[in-house]
Formats: sequence, C-alpha cells, structure tokens
Amino acid sequence: MNSRIPGFYKLSLKDRIEKVKEFAGLSEEEIKLLKETGRLGLETANRMIENVIGTFELPFGIATNFLINGKDYLIPMVIEEPSVVAAASNAAKMTRSGGGVFTNSTEPVMIAQIQLVNVECPGSARFEILNQKQEILDLANKQDPVLVKLGGGAKDVEVRILDSLKGKMVIIHLLVDVKDAMGANAVNTMAEAVAPYIEKITGGKVYLRIVSNLADRRVVRAKTVVRKEALGGEEVVDGIVSAYAFAEADPYRAATHNKGIMNGVIAVALATGQDTRAIEAGAHSYAAKTGKYTSLSVWEKNSEGDLVGSIEIPMPVGIVGGATKINPLAQLSLKILGIKNARELAEIMGAVGLVQNLAALKALATEGIQKGHMVLHAKNIAAMAGAVGEEIDSVAELMIKRKVKVRVDNAKKILQEIRSRTKS
Repeated sequence: MNSRIPGFYKLSLKDRIEKVKEFAGLSEEEIKLLKETGRLGLETANRMIENVIGTFELPFGIATNFLINGKDYLIPMVIEEPSVVAAASNAAKMTRSGGGVFTNSTEPVMIAQIQLVNVECPGSARFEILNQKQEILDLANKQDPVLVKLGGGAKDVEVRILDSLKGKMVIIHLLVDVKDAMGANAVNTMAEAVAPYIEKITGGKVYLRIVSNLADRRVVRAKTVVRKEALGGEEVVDGIVSAYAFAEADPYRAATHNKGIMNGVIAVALATGQDTRAIEAGAHSYAAKTGKYTSLSVWEKNSEGDLVGSIEIPMPVGIVGGATKINPLAQLSLKILGIKNARELAEIMGAVGLVQNLAALKALATEGIQKGHMVLHAKNIAAMAGAVGEEIDSVAELMIKRKVKVRVDNAKKILQEIRSRTKS
C-alpha cells in the first residue's frame, strides 16, 4: 500500500474515509466508529484541522471541592487516566482546611521572537533597533487595531545578542499584551510585519518570526496551606516535603513530579479548548530555566507543622478565538467555570496543577500511588475482559479484594465465576 495520495485534502469526508478503509483494510464496523460523532460534529471538525476522517472522544469529568481565592468552582477535566479527577477532588477538599488555594498572575504578555543574522556589528544593530523602538511598536500595533482598542497590543521591545553555531545572532523580543487570547496568531502577525523594517535599519537578514512558547512573562502563581490534621498528621507532612526535596534535586524524579502537575493542568486545558502542546512546552522549559530541570512546585512545613505548597508556571491560555470558540463543549466548560477573562482561567489552571500535585505526593508519601489508581484501572481491565454493566464493578472489586494481579486473564476468571453463580 502507498501512503502517497495526491489531493487527499481535497476529498470529501466520505471519500477520505474510503481511502483509509482501503489502505488499512477496515471493516464496516470500524468505519461506523469513524462516522459516529459527539457534540463537535464532523463538519465542525472538518473546519478545524486538515484531512479529517472523524472525531475522537475522551471522558469529560468534574472535579469538586475547589475553593480558589474565596470562590467555589466546579472544574471540568478531560482526561483518559484513571484516578486523576477523584484525586483532584479529594486533595481540593484538604486545601479547604487552610482556606483553599490563593492565586495571582502577571499580565497576559506573550513574546514574539525575530531572528536577525548576517549583522556586521551586532552591538550597533541592537542600538538601532532600540533607538527605533517606538516605530517598531507602532508598526506592530497597526496589525491588530482591535487588540489595541481593548488595551492590549505590542508594549515593549527587547534585544539579545546570542552566540550560536552559526555565529552571533541578534534576537528581538516583541512583548505583546494579548488580553483574553492565547495570542500566538496575533504575535506571529506582528513579528512578520516588523521584520522588513528591522532588516532595513540594521542591514541584516531576518529568518524566524514566531511566538516563543516559553511564556515567562505570563505566569501564574498559586499557594495553599493544608492543615496537618487534614493530611493525617505531621508525619505525612514530612513525607510530602521529603518527596518534594527529591524532585527538586533530581531531574529524573522532577519529570514525573511535574507530569503529575500537568495531569491537572492539561485536563482543564483540553476541556476548555487550549493549546496543550504550548502549555506543556512552556511549563517544562520554565522548570529548566536555571539550567537544571527541577520541580515546578515547592512544598514546605511551617512552624505549626502544616503543609505549605506553592507553584509558579507559565500559562498561555485564551477564552477567545481558536478551538475555544469553535468547540461547543469548550464553551460549556467555560460556562461551568463561570470565568470572566483569560487570567482567571489561567489562575484556576495553576491552582488545579498545585492541588493535583498535592494528591500525588500524599499518595506517594503514604499508601503508594498504585492503590487508588488500580481501583479505577481494574474497572477498565474488567471491561476489556468482557464484563458489562454492574459486572464491571463486581469484577473490579473482587480483583482488588482478592489482591490478585489486575490483568485481563484474572478478570476473565472472576467474570466466569460471577456468571456461573448467576446462572445457578
């Protein structure tokens, strides 16, 4: 079979599906799966990305108990991993013992990078660019008068001289307040517009003109104090602080530690139609900003023996434009959250990341991560073994109760027992 299919993007949805059917030998039942669709709809999906042949669903859950800045929230989460939503809800309840989670954030400033090369005198080029800063800002802001009218737009210009494998480069940062948008399209357009002017005043050559996903001017901070009694005592507090110390010191541990944070952040990002790849890239690069990859969060014990947690993380999110506006479930998620602007959404996501981290660390410091996870995982295995309806819960419960390995073969044996008893 040949994957070279000229004009595939021009084909109708029906014809694209037919081509994939022929290539992969799909059955009619499998084709039926592709044609089934949820609230997004095939036509809407077809306008969002290229070469669409269907839509893909994930579980949509709600995390409860969140108190953020004195306000109660129900948190929409879209994720396939068992235990995440339950863990977030449980940990959020613990944070209420100290008043919940408190947050703040910087202005929604994104960075457009402009790469200038072949410059004879980089220092002189830097001078000229900064000398013409206002002209550059004016030119950038002409690209988006609506954003400027809302109080946003290009606000500043920075210039760095960078040593590279190709010699010295002059890197211009255009700092843009994007208001309630994620902002990538706006800053990319501005960067492309000012590039010819920068070439003119420096005599150099511009290549890349694009947003940076290290959104370190657009960060969220969250903090919580969890009473030791809510956690199960001071020994648990010590265990959590010790677990954090491990992540702070060791990048191998930090990667999994931060993945736990992103379980919460990305689940909310998916529910609200955000660019999850940009958020992930920004978070992990921010974790390495000192030159060593480390924990995004900090966990400490105060003088009263209570647990104090905090986090600082880039959060480039939007509530206007992109998939957020097109996907009806993303709009529904924003309504459930009851937010008014992108900064509020960003702060909620930062709070969820901190709470999700708390849940994971508490489990690791006490019973281990697998106990709660495997209860839910057992249900998935039961379904894979052929259990349906109430059988799924029964098979899962017996696997856990009997302490057998949570595997499909064991689930099938238990399912046969249950069905035999029902028949008799």
